[in-house]
Amino acid sequence: MTVFTRGRNACEGLLSEQEFYYSRDEITILSGSGVLVPGTVLAKVTASGKYVPSAATGSDGSQTAVAVLLYGVDATSADVKVAAITRDAQWNVNTLTYGSTVNDSTKKAAARAQLAAVGIITR
Repeated sequence: MTVFTRGRNACEGLLSEQEFYYSRDEITILSGSGVLVPGTVLAKVTASGKYVPSAATGSDGSQTAVAVLLYGVDATSADVKVAAITRDAQWNVNTLTYGSTVNDSTKKAAARAQLAAVGIITR
């Protein structure tokens, strides 16, 4: 029997958001970020204002989780504009994807606390 593996659907983890898409912003994913799936936890690079998968350490803004990606993108070789949740929403914690350096429960909890600080509550 053939086994099929399906990726994550767009907006799959979004539990609730403010009316009239207030919770969403159009953002730019920085070139070189690679292929990202919906639910990727993002950080904003201070110098460029562009977003990357959040990191556990850093000093350029990439260490602070501030958004969650709504749609999958391929930002391997070019910047990509896409919608993300940036405030006042609830997200299913089981559908979050973290940057490669956010690799243990303590770092993931810290990223979720950073999201809560901007109004993105994970449940």
